[in-house]
Amino acid sequence: MEHVLGSVALACGLIIGLGAIGACIGIALMGGKYLEASARQPELMNELQTKMFLLAGLIDAAFLIGVGIAMLFAFANPFVAK
Repeated sequence: MEHVLGSVALACGLIIGLGAIGACIGIALMGGKYLEASARQPELMNELQTKMFLLAGLIDAAFLIGVGIAMLFAFANPFVAK
């Protein structure tokens, strides 16, 4: 039982940590590409900004879904038989 709880705690930390790193890298790459594109074609800045914010929300949503799954495993652990 203790091995299962320890493994679940480690998995929750990995889910949240790797998800945060992935979201940060994704938003950083997207922001850099947005700056490049808006410098090349300033007349498209409003359209690009709308798309950038939409994608930033989707990237954050994917990370928050991972956090929700990790919290499910941490507090309502389906791997522990009672």
